[in-house]
Amino acid sequence: MPYLHPAPGPRAHPVPQDARTTHSSGQSFEQLRQDCLRAGTLFEDTDFPACNASLFFSERPQVPFVWKRPGEIVEHPEFIQGGATRTDICQGELGDCWLLAAIASLTLNEKALARVVPQDQSFGPGYAGIFHFQFWQHSEWLDVVIDDRLPTFRDRLVFLHSADHCEFWSALLEKAYAKLNGSYEALKGGSTIEAMEDFTGGVAETFHTREAPKDFYQILEKALGRGSLLGCSIDTRNSAESEARTPFGLIKGHAYTVTGTDQVNYRGQKIELIRVRNPWGQVEWNGSWSDSAPEWRSVDLTEQKRLCHCALDDGEFWMAFKDFKAHFDKVEICNLTPDALEEDTLHRWEVTVHQGSWVRGSTAGGCRNFLDTFWTNPQIKLSLTEQDEGQDGCTFLVALMQKDRRKLKRFGADMLTIGYAIYQSPEEHGHLSRDFFRYHASLARSKTFINLREVSDRFRLPPGEYILIPSTFEPHQEADFCLRIFSEKKAITRDLDGDVDIHLSEPLQPTLPEQETEEEQQFRALFQHIAGEDMEVTAEELEYVLNAVLQKKKDFKFKKLSLISCKNIISLMDTRGNGKLNFSEFLVFWNKLKQWTNLFLQFDVDKSGTISSYELRTALKAAGFQLSNHLLQLVVLRYADEELQMDFDDFLNCLVRLENATRVFQALSMKSKDFIHLNINEFINLTMNI
Repeated sequence: MPYLHPAPGPRAHPVPQDARTTHSSGQSFEQLRQDCLRAGTLFEDTDFPACNASLFFSERPQVPFVWKRPGEIVEHPEFIQGGATRTDICQGELGDCWLLAAIASLTLNEKALARVVPQDQSFGPGYAGIFHFQFWQHSEWLDVVIDDRLPTFRDRLVFLHSADHCEFWSALLEKAYAKLNGSYEALKGGSTIEAMEDFTGGVAETFHTREAPKDFYQILEKALGRGSLLGCSIDTRNSAESEARTPFGLIKGHAYTVTGTDQVNYRGQKIELIRVRNPWGQVEWNGSWSDSAPEWRSVDLTEQKRLCHCALDDGEFWMAFKDFKAHFDKVEICNLTPDALEEDTLHRWEVTVHQGSWVRGSTAGGCRNFLDTFWTNPQIKLSLTEQDEGQDGCTFLVALMQKDRRKLKRFGADMLTIGYAIYQSPEEHGHLSRDFFRYHASLARSKTFINLREVSDRFRLPPGEYILIPSTFEPHQEADFCLRIFSEKKAITRDLDGDVDIHLSEPLQPTLPEQETEEEQQFRALFQHIAGEDMEVTAEELEYVLNAVLQKKKDFKFKKLSLISCKNIISLMDTRGNGKLNFSEFLVFWNKLKQWTNLFLQFDVDKSGTISSYELRTALKAAGFQLSNHLLQLVVLRYADEELQMDFDDFLNCLVRLENATRVFQALSMKSKDFIHLNINEFINLTMNI
């Protein structure tokens, strides 16, 4: 069943500011804390209660978990003890190593950490059993409030914990992130870059080590130097390889954090090293330059101290960069700001954000392989006006993110396979039709369609105008999306489907009796027979007249018009306000009905008596109605059946209501200029929902 989403369109990139309160009470963290302090009670979060539903949605705990506050687990709990460090992250009985790797990386950037983990909370004065954390979600920061009841078994934390059992910031952060996504189970399996973006609002880039550029080490060094978050992993070929240990002590399909790079003097040579951490807090690399490797014996003790080398099984280890590239397959970098990694000079990019949705039957067209529906996808126009400094093109980065899929896991939703294509914009305006894509190839596109939360790629194109089309791989798949476009120079973007354009024809004048055609004379006779002497028909009588006439059309296959359609017709054509149509009003409508009937026949390609909802955009445009994506989704939801088909009665009803709403808006705008504060888009949206 199609569903509706918040109105889409471009939005300004938000500047750092207070995060939006998300608790159902509408109260902020501080308001909730003060309420508890005044009442002398500890906070209990009804939005994320201490029960099994907050733990799992598809299973039951294998052992009886007991929810306890830190003060019930240890005598003197600490929120952060001795600073938040990567050793505070030890994985528990939950497959969320991807999240833990991101948290470990977050601890390396004090500014980013302070945003995610606000410093205005502790177990000291002011403690009320309430904590809060901030996460970036689809172009805004959210403040997530939780109570400090944590799942335990035999007085030990079940999930994420610190190596110091008196420290609880990391366990509480994991709980807040679980709440954001609906449950702890929702955190099973994922990509490190997903959490990295939620911790920073940054933009991701992925490198495959075997295809990485020659200066890959410098890229990683520069990324760490500017505070970017880095993760790495080893690919698996099948599920049996997941978390399998290699002979060198590395875990396949497991998320690691890159925590540092450095060079060391070794027997007269400079050796490039890279430091990696396993979020398990144990199980390390055992090859060259590992904790107990013989190479360290040839390194000066001062140098070893500078590199913080120690032979501890804490999950962190050094390895030669050449070994890193040979053993790890993928590195993910989350840039806190979308600064180019290839250049020495930091610079801010221009950022535009578009919120949109793919809705079955109207805007879920799938990729270019599905030509008949591809053109119905949302279309964003991108104008590149200025070349990069000293370059012959315009550099920009496109990041397409599908929203809330992890939160929807409990309803059976998986990550969709997504991507995008970029086309040279033609001179014509408005939503591009199927014929355009039939004869034009894309200029650029995402490297692949893949089932990740976000797909991002960097491009350089000449100045000009382009059309960017985000899509799922398969058609008819529904999701909300957030599209971010980063450009080195000012770029202008516009949602081609965000405006409503209505062209109503002037009402036709009734034909004088002496000038009526033979068809109109037959109508008059039928009309008079049904209406009586006053020559006016009610909705019930109009239903009989129209069905009697339309059923005689040999080329027209249709079900009978409904009474509701006839009531809407009278509402549109009744100029005297008595709820009836006279013959003159009927003839005006009949001429309009003939135009709409011909339109329906034009788009009823297989002569089935129905048209596809994906053809509705073009059919409505031919009738004078160019709708925004949001209004089109609303129309499809209201009038299309489960097979995404629309019969003539629904098509007619839709057109009548659109025209009626438009005429009412125009009349009100002229008469009540001081009181109409809705635009045409908002007004039609309102009336179509009535």
